[in-house]
Amino acid sequence: MRMLVRFLGILSILAVFAGAPAGAQTSDADQAAIRQVIQSQMAAFQKDDGPTAYGYASPTIQEKFVNPDVFLQMVKTGYPAVYHPREVEFRELKVENGQLLQEVFVVGPDGKPALAVYEMQRQPDGSWRINGCWLTRAPDQGV
Repeated sequence: MRMLVRFLGILSILAVFAGAPAGAQTSDADQAAIRQVIQSQMAAFQKDDGPTAYGYASPTIQEKFVNPDVFLQMVKTGYPAVYHPREVEFRELKVENGQLLQEVFVVGPDGKPALAVYEMQRQPDGSWRINGCWLTRAPDQGV
């Protein structure tokens, strides 16, 4: 028993040093699924399809924005670079403070580059949903 506890402790420490919390799974399949969710939501934004875009948001985000129309309006006004990007390039998938974050380089409709950081959340059924997004300066673009 003591050996099992020691082994689990070592695994936890290794997970921290590897940049992933214990239990975080970021297999190739997960990475592909995460990209697909973000790409699908962006495609729905391109079509002004609020219900579909809203469907890719986590239950927490859906609760916060009440319905697809409110959600779509928030994205239109607050996140134009994500709503109608000219360019999209997936960057690093990383874990920070126990949160799985997908960085996506975007160029907005105004031509300005930004880094969209998507917080991803695994659902009880194993699927992935977007649990938030924020825009930061694109580090390699000097914005």
